[in-house]
Amino acid sequence: MEEIKVAVDALFIMLGATMVLAMHAGFAFLELGTVREKNQVNALVKILLDFSVSTIAYFFIGYGIAYGVGFWDSASVLSQKSGFELVKFFFLLTFAAAVPAIVSGGIAERAKFNPQLIATFILVGFIYPFFEGIAWNQHYGIQAWIKALCGEEFHDFAGSVVVHAVGGWIALPAILLLGARYGRYGRDGKVSAHPPSSIPFLALGAWTLAVGWFGFNVMSAQTIDKMSGLVAINSLMAMVGGTLAAWWVGKNDPGFAYNGPLAGLVAVCAGSDLMHPLGALVVGLVAGALFVKVFTLEQNRWKIDDVLGVWPLHGLCGLWGGIAAGIFGQKSLGGLGGISLSAQVIGTIMGVVIAGLGGLIVYGALKKMMGLKLTPEEEFNGADITIHRITSSPRKETDW
Repeated sequence: MEEIKVAVDALFIMLGATMVLAMHAGFAFLELGTVREKNQVNALVKILLDFSVSTIAYFFIGYGIAYGVGFWDSASVLSQKSGFELVKFFFLLTFAAAVPAIVSGGIAERAKFNPQLIATFILVGFIYPFFEGIAWNQHYGIQAWIKALCGEEFHDFAGSVVVHAVGGWIALPAILLLGARYGRYGRDGKVSAHPPSSIPFLALGAWTLAVGWFGFNVMSAQTIDKMSGLVAINSLMAMVGGTLAAWWVGKNDPGFAYNGPLAGLVAVCAGSDLMHPLGALVVGLVAGALFVKVFTLEQNRWKIDDVLGVWPLHGLCGLWGGIAAGIFGQKSLGGLGGISLSAQVIGTIMGVVIAGLGGLIVYGALKKMMGLKLTPEEEFNGADITIHRITSSPRKETDW
């Protein structure tokens, strides 16, 4: 019976890994539908290459930093428990690779390709697993210190802070260091509109992400005996709340409407195993409205050219989710308890600080050493991806 349970656990988490892997197609199509048509090829290739580089970085470096498990010196890791440790790596890799996928949306249409791949390796190999190990693997005694101070540890069931806030707050300094797309903001203060190139592709990306998110959240239990239907229902309610709020506050704008469910799902990750479904609905409603309001301010008033709005969507909604877990997880609000608001605030702020400093250091160094931004000519032609067309005539290279 034990062998069967272990095999079922391995299958359970492998299915979760596959669902979250599919979310990366969602990231690709969300970006594809948002950027201008000339940059669609760049968006598609960038997400695929970012995932591949993330796999190498996390396999050789990041997973060991976060969990102390290596794949070099122990045959038992390769064979024990039906390969559970290996598919656990696969599952957690898909989380780690979400960080550069998040960053990609913020710096789209004007970032050089190769420096971003280098940044991906460093972020997934070092920055992300450093905080992941603190939050999810008791590193450096920080969780014990938070528990002694607040009565409970910092709780982030499925990564509102560990994945999404970290990704969003890494993206912010990258966006600021890059600066806006050429011609985005005129000297007279006017904003040049760059509307989504394809609402159907944007919608496809949002739907793919939303469906995969149920693997992201529910399978975060990692073993079948810890799986909870409450997580699924809370994810659903937050998704619906985010959609309705973004549609209402965004005045029927389809781009906002399709980012609304993602805002709700980002926010509910942390406390999805503790909240009452009505609490999850409120969390989603706040997240959807928060995304629309801040993204509008970010683009129009603050002149921050965050193409997909990843800082408000992931950075701020993830921050809200970490704190909201400490509010709506309380028994007095219908939650299951065992959570501390002060612990949530401390852990969330810690994640934001580590991510912001990490992003500033990585992208600041790359900007100084290699440069981050395309030239005006490269950006005008559609970024630095070259398509080689083979025809009956000699091969031509067309820059997109």
